[in-house]
Amino acid sequence: MHIKKGDTVLVTTGKDAGKKGKVLRVIPIKNRIVVEGVNRVKKHQRPSRAIPQGGILKIESPLHASNVMLVCNKCSKPTRLAKTLLDSGEKVRVCKKCGEIMD
Repeated sequence: MHIKKGDTVLVTTGKDAGKKGKVLRVIPIKNRIVVEGVNRVKKHQRPSRAIPQGGILKIESPLHASNVMLVCNKCSKPTRLAKTLLDSGEKVRVCKKCGEIMD
């Protein structure tokens, strides 16, 4: 996957298009990610020891990784990624717009 936990992303499609957020969780098997404050859905929670009052909670739901673009740390623009090899033999993600290393 081109997205990792902790990255800042911009949502490009759907009801939350244009919103930015931090990646909370990555689900690589399904190619989905959970972004903070994006794609919130209501979940009915019955009372338990952890949540004694129960009620309706708003939680972030996973969205497909193809519906987001990574935001560069340096130029703060949404960008595509290139993967390059360093002299040490390590593969890194690089911003296509400014050439900054993203890892």
